[in-house]
Amino acid sequence: MAKQNVSEQFVDILVRAGVKRMYGVVGDSLNPVVDAIRRNSAIDWIQVRHEETAAFAAGAEAQITGSLAACAGSCGPGNLHLINGLYDAHRSMAPVLALASHIPSSEIGLGYFQETHPELLFQECSHYNEMISNPQQMPRLLQTAIQHAIGRGGVSVVAMPGDIASQPAPEKSIQHALVTSRPTVRPGDAEIEKLCRMVDEAKRVTLFCGSGTAGAHAEVMEFAERVKSPVGHALRGKEWIQYDNPYDVGMSGLLGYGAAYEATNECDLLILLGTDFPYNAFLPNDVKIVQVDVRPEHLGRRSKLDLAIWGDVRETLRCLTPRVKVKTDRKFLDRMLKKHADALEGVVKAYTRKVEKHIPIHPEYVASVLDELADDDAVFTVDTGMCNVWAARYLSPNGKRRVIGSFSHGSMANALPQAIGAQFVDRNRQVVSMSGDGGFTMLMGDFLTLVQYDLPVKVVVFNNSSLGMVELEMLVAGLPSFGTDNKNPDFAAIARAAGAYGVRVEKPKQLESALKDAFKHKGPALVDVVTDPNALSIPPKISADMVTGFALSASKIVLDGGVGRMVQMARSNLRNVPRP
Repeated sequence: MAKQNVSEQFVDILVRAGVKRMYGVVGDSLNPVVDAIRRNSAIDWIQVRHEETAAFAAGAEAQITGSLAACAGSCGPGNLHLINGLYDAHRSMAPVLALASHIPSSEIGLGYFQETHPELLFQECSHYNEMISNPQQMPRLLQTAIQHAIGRGGVSVVAMPGDIASQPAPEKSIQHALVTSRPTVRPGDAEIEKLCRMVDEAKRVTLFCGSGTAGAHAEVMEFAERVKSPVGHALRGKEWIQYDNPYDVGMSGLLGYGAAYEATNECDLLILLGTDFPYNAFLPNDVKIVQVDVRPEHLGRRSKLDLAIWGDVRETLRCLTPRVKVKTDRKFLDRMLKKHADALEGVVKAYTRKVEKHIPIHPEYVASVLDELADDDAVFTVDTGMCNVWAARYLSPNGKRRVIGSFSHGSMANALPQAIGAQFVDRNRQVVSMSGDGGFTMLMGDFLTLVQYDLPVKVVVFNNSSLGMVELEMLVAGLPSFGTDNKNPDFAAIARAAGAYGVRVEKPKQLESALKDAFKHKGPALVDVVTDPNALSIPPKISADMVTGFALSASKIVLDGGVGRMVQMARSNLRNVPRP
């Protein structure tokens, strides 16, 4: 049997850790690893056109599967391109192993061609970031990197010089047992008892939920029923907690809607469940706050806590719910449900009034039609900016759909590459990229990756010929919009020239049939929808000091706009309110 080299051993360890594919761009120092992948039938090399796409795709795959995903870049500029996607994966707690191939080991520190220092560059966007300096070190170092990525949820970076990758692997290397899943974390009894007393003493309890409620929908609903609590959510909590929720009061934050803000500010006790919600201007400063989070470093960094609970949401609620007293007073809950329904009724007309005749097309209308036509288990990837607004307000979660975006890092151009990673996980599952024209053109080259691999991703471009969210920021700050206009081509024509299905939609009556045809198409498809750049109305009370950048708001006022099918759920919940 031929002796393994370090690259072959590296790839074997990744396969044992459950990695199915590695995304990247081939080149020089990375070639030995790519060749090892070529000769290993258990793992695929996915060639993309830009390494940033590789990192975004790996991050999306990890979020869909919950398992380790991998990406790679060649030395210097190649691996440097990974950094933006790795930041996003790390802040999304997606387990990703990144291989930063490096210059020859004998030349490190001597200003060699393409020399960078990966062990410094990736420090801030990783839990673990080390360089392999000799073959004996590799197996243990890679195992440590894998366990950091999986165990802590985030990115590990391994830098490996190309000459090391080609050397013979150490003989009799130990095959370590690998950690490939995370445990549950249960709080201590003392903390549970403290929380139980606080809940029992409070007359009005509100739950505010984030992505940490994934897998805990039933437990949250049971607890909310027991204490008669309104349930609000952050954007990353929407897909996990909004569906089948008779206690839903909407979303808080700059893109929020409904009564979530009122519910979080008018309660006696606010319980933050699995959320690192960063916009503290929307959180109260005069009520008791408890935070439950599996990552202790998140506890208390947004608001002053009366109790910090280190534990995952599901296990915490399983311990807590049987111990708290059943509350019978529904007055606060019912009042918030009515406020929520009234708030949605008040804004839903924003996208229904003459929308089928409005040219350019209302983007709200596009999002609502997408929501109606997409599969029940569709994966939506959402560009940062105005597409975030439409996804937050019009996509209806149901426990099977997924909504993935750059919700913590806030990068442009994330939707298309994340769709690539999501589609590779399951070619038979519908994946829809909600792309802004600015984000799409930034990494448009990787539309060719869809064509090359015949990935059936459906790209819907919200083409308003502007950087809409940036323009909104400028207007809110009292500045004239400048540098935000895009002179765009016919994206559908570009798609067709690339060998994909493409259609351009300029009139509302064309939209539904165009989307249906694209969804029926077996391969990649692009729908270029010309939308109204002035679609989002701004409440007249917003002034320059109320919004800084995309997210930070010193006010309690949120953007106006419709809410699609959410108003139907609010009406249904309101009908369930007991009548005297």
